[in-house]
Amino acid sequence: MTTATTTRPLVFLALPQEGAARLATQFLLAITGTLLLTLSAKTKVMLGPVDLSMQTLAVLLIAAAFGMRLGVATLLLYMAEGAMGFPVFQGTPEKGIGIAYMLGSTGGYLAGFVVMAAIVGWAADRGWDRHPIKLFNAMLVAEGVMMAMGFAWLAMLIGPEKSWQFGVVPFIVGDLIKVALAASLVPAVWSLLKRS
Repeated sequence: MTTATTTRPLVFLALPQEGAARLATQFLLAITGTLLLTLSAKTKVMLGPVDLSMQTLAVLLIAAAFGMRLGVATLLLYMAEGAMGFPVFQGTPEKGIGIAYMLGSTGGYLAGFVVMAAIVGWAADRGWDRHPIKLFNAMLVAEGVMMAMGFAWLAMLIGPEKSWQFGVVPFIVGDLIKVALAASLVPAVWSLLKRS
């Protein structure tokens, strides 16, 4: 039989459990998460013909560590920062800022990040973050949903053929690598914590 502690997401083991201290800690974690998302958006890795940001990896790790509620809240706070004009996204400020940028070609992917956090956070809340295969499957579903949302939005702007060619295909291998990396890292951290 599992206890409540063993099925909770990684980060909650270190949180104060009462009132204002817990809320303050969650708020600080959410702010830290948005900073990590911003840094990951600005960090690019060349893989083939496209620059890949580390943002997908950051979303997966935050969701697995924070769980569904705090993970989604962190992503919504990140979106709010972007909507207010802060240059937190990959193409900001070079390609615009605020709502105008969010309604551009990356709009579907940005919305997909929130759904991705919900799916992975839901899995983490159920203890899947300790099992690499279960976590990989949840992250793969989350990745597929995010890519589908990005594709659908982009298809409305430039058509389905170009959307598939430029908005999906170049990112498949890189995103699969990030999913595999995240699904391996989180259970490994749990295993190290269990030993110590």
